[in-house]
Amino acid sequence: MVTIRLARAGAKKRPFYHVVATEKSSPRDGRFIERLGHYNPNARGAEQKLVLDVAKVEAWQQKGAKLSERVAYLVKTAPKAA
Repeated sequence: MVTIRLARAGAKKRPFYHVVATEKSSPRDGRFIERLGHYNPNARGAEQKLVLDVAKVEAWQQKGAKLSERVAYLVKTAPKAA
């Protein structure tokens, strides 16, 4: 089963996350199918905090991918492209 979740990157106490589509059984920071964006909780500006390709996320959802709880919240609060 494919899931869309966060993969942690960045240094100790300076988290940075990639939003990835991956198999549910793969490790958190392991192999992924596609990178869909990134999330930086330490960023100052709101536009720099979350960069997400919402169209790709919706395409994966139509294929049956499930969102993790945190990614579902981020998608809901993501700015919509004009």
